[in-house]
Amino acid sequence: MSEGQEGIMNMLAMNIKITKTTTSKLENIDFDNIPLGRTFTDHMFMCDYTDGQWQNARVEPLQLIPTHPAAMALHYGQAIFEGMKSTLLSTDEVVSRKREPLLFRPEENASRLNASARRMGMPEFPEDLFVEGLKALVDVEKEWIPPTDGSALYLRPFMYADEPFIGMRAATSFKFIIIASPAGPFFSKPVKLWAEKNYIRAASGGTGEAKAAGNYAAAIRPTEIAKSKGYDQVLWLDAEEHKYIQEVGTMNIFFKINGQFITPNLDGSVLHGITRKSVIDLLKHKGYSVTERPITIDEIYEASQDGTLEEAFGTGTAVGIAYIQEIGWGDDTIKVSDAYPVGKEINDTLNAIKTGKTEDVFGWMVPVMDEIPA
Repeated sequence: MSEGQEGIMNMLAMNIKITKTTTSKLENIDFDNIPLGRTFTDHMFMCDYTDGQWQNARVEPLQLIPTHPAAMALHYGQAIFEGMKSTLLSTDEVVSRKREPLLFRPEENASRLNASARRMGMPEFPEDLFVEGLKALVDVEKEWIPPTDGSALYLRPFMYADEPFIGMRAATSFKFIIIASPAGPFFSKPVKLWAEKNYIRAASGGTGEAKAAGNYAAAIRPTEIAKSKGYDQVLWLDAEEHKYIQEVGTMNIFFKINGQFITPNLDGSVLHGITRKSVIDLLKHKGYSVTERPITIDEIYEASQDGTLEEAFGTGTAVGIAYIQEIGWGDDTIKVSDAYPVGKEINDTLNAIKTGKTEDVFGWMVPVMDEIPA
């Protein structure tokens, strides 16, 4: 980006137009009973890409978006997204003032969105505007963050091609939008996985490390098949040999074998999970050994058989950490554990950092307001 373009983007970030609704739905919300992913706040952040640049950054009332039937995202799949949460500050030091909203590593989401955009032939979105747009929206919607511990405001930034054109090329106009949805505490029971041998999630050179909408569409049928067999999620294996572990459902995965943690390396087919990255940092900070390398399903089976497979868990924005109980692999069952001491410790630490209950030694949390009022 040139200095001139950077200057334009800085001005955009500082001049986000805010138009508030006159008919809020907030008073009708029961924060003790929030349907997951079905309740949305009053406003959204929007920005348009036209004439080769991003412009018209604004927060406005949530509304339907007119879409031409030939919008290229509907035909050629230029659509990407991110997922993140805003939590409320909750420390002993903040007893006489309102709890303020925080963002968890938003610059990482901004960077990953642009990595996805590059892979999908889409324009990059200015990372400072990404963060400022999040702040502007969350500041307007902060009363929508549920006050209960473990709750959060789920944020969904996404970008799609809205140019009306039937033809195979990169689109020339796009929309970037952030919507928000309150989410209650997510309590996950230990999950059972089905190691999928036929369908694949991603292949080297494909779009596996991008958060492209089509990746998730392709996962729906095999996930339904796994559920019909009595499992909760799919354990994805590599495309060529169907033996190297990639991800679990929509999460990254960790195994603890003989006291050490291993997780699949980022080989182009594995998503660069922000929770994954944070868990690696936390594990190392707590003195555990973590190795990123190829992992075969045979290796996990053998560790289960000889008693060295001590823990396994998935990591992702929605659940934080999901403990893995067993893995179905053809006619075999890989038993993991009924106890997850380290996984629980890491999950509790992550949640405590996100709400200010423990010191953020990593500098991950970003206040929505530059200065928290006394």
